[in-house]
Amino acid sequence: MSALRIIPIGGMGNVTQNMYIYEYEDEMMIFDCGIGFPTSAMPGVDVMIPDITYLKEQLERGRQIVGMVLTHGHDDHIGALPYILPELPEFSIYASPLTAGFAQNRMADGGVEREITVFKDGEKFKIGQYFEVEGFPMTHSVPDTRHFAVSTPEGVIYHGSDFKIDLQPVDHVLPDFDTISRIGKEGVLCMLMDCLRVEREGWSKSESAVYGALEESMIDVKGKYIVTLMSSHIHRIQQVVNIAAKFDRKVVFIGRSVEQNVEVARQLNKLFIPAEMVVNKRDIQNYKDSELCIVIAGSQGQEGSSLVRAIYGEHPVLQIKKQDRVVFSSDAIPGNELPYFDAIDELCRNGVRVLYPDVVPDLHQSGHGGAMEQQMMVALVKPKYLFPMGGQDRHREKFFELVGQKMGYQENQVVIPAHGDIVEFEGGIPRLGEHLNLQPRLVDGLGVGDVGRSVLSDRRALGTEGMIVLVIPKVAGRLDLENINVVSRGFVFMKEAQEVVDFIKQTTHEIVDEVRKNAKGDDSDEEVRRAIERRLGRRLYKIIRREPMILPVIMEV
Repeated sequence: MSALRIIPIGGMGNVTQNMYIYEYEDEMMIFDCGIGFPTSAMPGVDVMIPDITYLKEQLERGRQIVGMVLTHGHDDHIGALPYILPELPEFSIYASPLTAGFAQNRMADGGVEREITVFKDGEKFKIGQYFEVEGFPMTHSVPDTRHFAVSTPEGVIYHGSDFKIDLQPVDHVLPDFDTISRIGKEGVLCMLMDCLRVEREGWSKSESAVYGALEESMIDVKGKYIVTLMSSHIHRIQQVVNIAAKFDRKVVFIGRSVEQNVEVARQLNKLFIPAEMVVNKRDIQNYKDSELCIVIAGSQGQEGSSLVRAIYGEHPVLQIKKQDRVVFSSDAIPGNELPYFDAIDELCRNGVRVLYPDVVPDLHQSGHGGAMEQQMMVALVKPKYLFPMGGQDRHREKFFELVGQKMGYQENQVVIPAHGDIVEFEGGIPRLGEHLNLQPRLVDGLGVGDVGRSVLSDRRALGTEGMIVLVIPKVAGRLDLENINVVSRGFVFMKEAQEVVDFIKQTTHEIVDEVRKNAKGDDSDEEVRRAIERRLGRRLYKIIRREPMILPVIMEV
């Protein structure tokens, strides 16, 4: 008997890089294809993307990818498309209208062209021979979010990605409770569901609750009103636009991602802005500061974002002044607190008034439901098994206590695989199968996956310990050890530490003598360089407790 295999290659044990494979016989169907965000231990890394080694191996063994379904338009669910699709054969991609528009923009940015089929809610569509999918509306922090019922030979799997139960959504599109209830009555084998906010008891507030805080923050602003938020948060942008109209302010969008998303949302009638309200960013000098509301990308303090460039006076069209007000309508993503608060601190140092959710909590509402909302979804769907996803390890473990147990589930009915575990269903019973050694791939500029641990280690060393370059002249075939030039970066102030320079020169002399003595005929330049790299760093550490990167250069004179 064949087994249905669910293979999370991202989004398990972390909030990002969401990518799930459903596999039966020789067919594989994929949900989502998202990026992750680098930590401070990954200098120079732009984003992380899922490890698709397993997919490639299965393709080599004759399996095929029969399709991909995108749940919603956040980058941790669609952002890896331009990196991963070029490595895979072509297959059908399905999404709701706005999600498809956002995904097309992401792919275009990476020079990738793929057709996306826009499905209709409530219509079942076949993907391959073994999978039938039905999508239906769910509320989240981006419009057109969908949950899915996936019919498989083993039974129905409810794929419930990011969600909250918002009964007062900005666009008035409620979760499709009728369809969810029907699916539950028809029978669900397993429910995969978002567990990110399970630690929060009770219900999350509606997105509409942000309106009052945003409105109050715009009162008595003498200069520009500048708000930064997630670029895909169309409902939040709609509320900002409505408030700006009330205060007779024109709206300016700054930042590639927010400009693209606003354009797509307006084309699809997901965002409504009177044409006369919108001012091109290049024309803001034609208006008084008190007439402008700026919506700008960079709510996480990302290096190189429009907001950060404006904060440091490097943006070509936007200058932030003391009389302006800057509002962060976004929390820091877990793990990204440092750049987020660095941006706020820099604004405060410059005398700008800044408002953010730690000061005014209702400036942001999460798009993820709390424990009560998760319990409600379980009550509607009535699955035989629960499978928490999309959270950190602590969220998935807490899910059993705060949702599973409270809804009457036993421990063996809540599937909590470790990162890399494959979950198999055979005869309607789950088990853990093969474990995959998944390593997130790092994107560095134009390079994908070519930044390994050694490169990151070198970058961290450069950033924290500095670098010493030893330029050793070679005259008439012999090293001139009396004229070594020592150059440092990020190490010590060389003029104030001549004793360290003298130590470096003397120690280098000793190392070269040791190489010559023990070389047995091999005292090549390469052997000398390797010896200096290895030994000088260790000897320096003994006296200064720092280990800079050592780069010996032998120069023919």
